[in-house]
Amino acid sequence: MLGTSPMNAQNTQPEWDLIIKAKSPVLDMKIQDLWRYRDLLVVFVKRDFVSFYKQTVLGPLWFFIQPLFTTLVFAFVFGNLAKISTDGLPQFLFYLSGITAWNYFADCLTKTSSVFKDNASIFSKVYFPRLILPLSIVVSNLVRFGVQLLLLLLAIAYFSISQGFNLRFTNALLLFPFLVLLMALLGLGLGLIITALTAKYRDLTFLISFGVQLLMYGTTVIYPLSAAPQKYKSIIALNPMTPIIEAFRYGFLGKGSFSSGSIAYATFATSLVLIFGLFLFNRTEKNFVDTI
Repeated sequence: MLGTSPMNAQNTQPEWDLIIKAKSPVLDMKIQDLWRYRDLLVVFVKRDFVSFYKQTVLGPLWFFIQPLFTTLVFAFVFGNLAKISTDGLPQFLFYLSGITAWNYFADCLTKTSSVFKDNASIFSKVYFPRLILPLSIVVSNLVRFGVQLLLLLLAIAYFSISQGFNLRFTNALLLFPFLVLLMALLGLGLGLIITALTAKYRDLTFLISFGVQLLMYGTTVIYPLSAAPQKYKSIIALNPMTPIIEAFRYGFLGKGSFSSGSIAYATFATSLVLIFGLFLFNRTEKNFVDTI
């Protein structure tokens, strides 16, 4: 009987494509795994889009209806009844621009904040990078954001042609892709923090729905920063979404409190929130199945 030498035994050991370890460094985000599972990301994006509108009568038309009706209500309540300044802009355009930016951020936050709870059955059965699901939410929400942005552009064209209002695009519009990235990462970071906490403290799920709504009133969605009371202006400016929305509005409508310093602050705050969110998410996903 022929024996196998130790050297030959080492050469015949299989090479594994994927090694799952019980413990890994908390800061290890498995970026390579995210790229390896990019096809799964596409599948989740399609699932999010189809499942949400599959059994609705109007389907994707809700992309238009929701911001349109919200804008009309805001214009009536805050513009006509409360007489809140809109920086000389048409009320419809002012509120629609703020709602378009805010909706994308809010959708990323609220849907990411329940990732662990909504997908516990999937997480407990098969391995894949858990960060794929939050990323799929951010990407799928881009479709809705794109449709609402189209509505904003059509409204701008209407007011420019039919109403004769002098609207102008500014150089800040060049920052548009970066602003969208900031909104996505800020919503993702906050959502990861909340979903990591709700895995253990379920009470937080009841705070999300109206908490996000309250947060909107601390942002310049329904009023310009220039019209905010002086004693509260610095507090409102600390909200990272405030400089993002102001820059978004300044880029498309030419009015807003825009500065490179405010964008730098929003970038710094978003980076901190995202890093902390990734840290909590990576730490929680290792054992959340035992507590969910």
